[in-house]
Amino acid sequence: MTMDMVAARAKAGKATVYRRWSSKAELVRDALAWMNRNHLELESLPDTGTLREDLLVLLKPQSIAEEERKFRVLAGLGSFLQHPEFAEAGTAGIFEPWVVVNRELMNRAVVRGEIPAHADIEMACQVITSMASFRGLIQRKPFDKPFFTALIDGILLPALKNPQTAPNIMDR
Repeated sequence: MTMDMVAARAKAGKATVYRRWSSKAELVRDALAWMNRNHLELESLPDTGTLREDLLVLLKPQSIAEEERKFRVLAGLGSFLQHPEFAEAGTAGIFEPWVVVNRELMNRAVVRGEIPAHADIEMACQVITSMASFRGLIQRKPFDKPFFTALIDGILLPALKNPQTAPNIMDR
């Protein structure tokens, strides 16, 4: 992908593209964030009364065509993310909106008393994003509702509800 290719596809001049995005990394970050906006409604987060249901409501059914398109984008990012100048922008565009939403839902669960205050929310957010990337980039499978449900029930909720009392290993 080059900025010339992007400009040609958009039927715009290269200068026009560079006025909006000063680098390819910025363009990719914004494109990925735009894809996530189709799945995340940051202004109206679910509040079902339980963390499990809130997390499940986040994963909306998608059309087969949309799922295939997202899969192709994720598969193509494998090589793109190997370049240090793009890795940070790419991962931020893909995962940061999800981390923000998941963190908010988990913090609500703490306030409700559903999970303890010392639960490792940051680790839980990393587990979700790591499993999503592994599922899409390595296994080349969708991060679908059955998989997400198994992740929530088998790993996330048990870890959040019964956190270790040892220091957080992510702080080391």
